[in-house]
Amino acid sequence: MAERDDDEARDEFRRALGASLLAGDTLSYRRDEVPPRVLQRLARGHYAAQDEIDLHHADSRQAEAMLRRFLKDAREAGTGCVRVIHGKGLHAEDGVPTLKNLVDRLLRQRADVLAFHSAPAAAGGTGAVLVLLAPNR
Repeated sequence: MAERDDDEARDEFRRALGASLLAGDTLSYRRDEVPPRVLQRLARGHYAAQDEIDLHHADSRQAEAMLRRFLKDAREAGTGCVRVIHGKGLHAEDGVPTLKNLVDRLLRQRADVLAFHSAPAAAGGTGAVLVLLAPNR
């Protein structure tokens, strides 16, 4: 129970840091050095995901660890575009999709993430995100 309380407190703290995304909200971000056209192409699904991870059924702690490891491994493998399936959070008790917000915040913090956008409808829509990774040097 203490672990669950810690997770809930951590989630509340994270939500307090900024406005939370809701189930239907689109994730979208690009670094300043990435041209806007690249983000538009990503949004339209013009970049094929070379690998993917599904975070459904993971709690926030597990999902964060899984995502960090996945991105590290993908970059080391030279993967340029990946898909992260986080779900829409339609069943969240408080109406705030925990995993979707976690993915958004974590991706924005990583230097190896060039851009990301919610996937096109056929590839998961607002329940998944396509991520462009910087080349491994």
